[in-house]
Amino acid sequence: MNVSHPSVHPVEAAPLPPADGRVVVPPRVRMKVIQGMPGTIGGLSLRFFQFAYAVVSLVVMATTSDFASVTAFCYLVAAVALQSLWSLSLAILDIHALLVGRTLQNYRVVSLFSIGDGVTSTLTFAAACASAGITVLIGNDLGLCSQNHCKQFETATAMAFLSWFTALPSFLLNFWSLSSR
Repeated sequence: MNVSHPSVHPVEAAPLPPADGRVVVPPRVRMKVIQGMPGTIGGLSLRFFQFAYAVVSLVVMATTSDFASVTAFCYLVAAVALQSLWSLSLAILDIHALLVGRTLQNYRVVSLFSIGDGVTSTLTFAAACASAGITVLIGNDLGLCSQNHCKQFETATAMAFLSWFTALPSFLLNFWSLSSR
């Protein structure tokens, strides 16, 4: 299978040195798989929390009746919906990799994960920042919390920030894995 590598590698005996006295350079040793990378328990837990926080943010924001009147809140709903779908998809891949005993350390797979994590985490962070700005405007500057759902807006924004905060290590570990090859 070209997509992944077995998580258990057989141990081979060291080759005997050549009889003519030449120096043989041993093959390079691959870096250990670090928790948080694709196909690990740490990676699965990060994906689970990304998904959970994004879904909570999506549900809380979607249950308010007036979120559609503000563009930043619509953007937050779209961004966390994308984040939740992305995280759920990769969590399913992580579960599959863990069940079959494979690691997802192929260059193309890690590249796809890194690009996807970078895009979704950037969108989630931008949406959370925009929603936080509008929430502060509504609550503190205009004093219109009695007419709006300020607590729900604040909760959804906080959950979006937590989703971004758990997506960031996934992106950084995948990007670091790519750059260290």
